[in-house]
Amino acid sequence: MTRHTLSVLVEDKPGVLARVASLFSRRGFNIESLAVGPTEVPDVSRMTIVVTVEGLPLEQVTKQLNKLINVLKIVELDPDASVQREIMLVKVRADMDTRSHILETVQLFRAKVVDVAPDAVTIEATGKSDKLQALLKVLEPFGIKELVKSGMVAVGRGPRSISDRTIRPVERSA
Repeated sequence: MTRHTLSVLVEDKPGVLARVASLFSRRGFNIESLAVGPTEVPDVSRMTIVVTVEGLPLEQVTKQLNKLINVLKIVELDPDASVQREIMLVKVRADMDTRSHILETVQLFRAKVVDVAPDAVTIEATGKSDKLQALLKVLEPFGIKELVKSGMVAVGRGPRSISDRTIRPVERSA
């Protein structure tokens, strides 16, 4: 099993996310991470999809995705040739005895405290999945009260863009 990161440009229309996700579901693939957001091109969204599969079946899904009318372009991003990040918010128990140690840990991981309460702190961390997992491991002994992670977002390294000269703003009919 290998991990694949797909960057998929789609028209920003209702139902596109459901159609894309259902293609993976019908093939029995579990999507590990899915992040969707706007791009620099009006009416075009980017889906960053992380899935662990065997090589051949992924090619079949990619071909089927290309057939969907709202899918404009698909690129598989090599981890060594792309910048990949996740964001995590974690609420940790923090009484007066442990708060200073937690704050030192936050600085060590280049994270930041975004909320402070009398008995807890909320920490924001951004980075690769392994960095976030390492931070969680260090924070676990203090007591994690709540945790949320975004899906991975990724972009290819260097000056090229997957939307260079190939994607125009989507024309909408009235």
